[in-house]
Amino acid sequence: MEYFYQHISSLSFEETLQRVRQNLAAEGFGILCEIDVQATMREKLGKHIPPYRILGACNPTFAHQALEAEPALGVLLPCNVIVYEREGRVFIAAVTPSVALGVVRNDALTPIAREVEARLKQVVEAATQRRS
Repeated sequence: MEYFYQHISSLSFEETLQRVRQNLAAEGFGILCEIDVQATMREKLGKHIPPYRILGACNPTFAHQALEAEPALGVLLPCNVIVYEREGRVFIAAVTPSVALGVVRNDALTPIAREVEARLKQVVEAATQRRS
């Protein structure tokens, strides 16, 4: 199984990014941090790369359940969702929690990971579809 789930968007970078934010909220996630990788590379290294954003998403209900089961799990949080552009195409991807949390080897995390994964897949799929 892949460590991420990805789709190609038919929307612009900004439209996709906005849709991702909306869909994360609809699925109960807040955005704890947003990293503009493009701006960081330009400012720190003088490198010019296409648009690339990392959204650190957290669903408080599931994060609480997971931290109760595994207190050190914070090293693997939040769930990252990325939107980036390459060769004129816009990609959206999210971490696959069941794979990421598999390194922990705590069976109590399995149902939590599966539910978060289903919600993140919904975010990715819904963000890449044109609305009618």
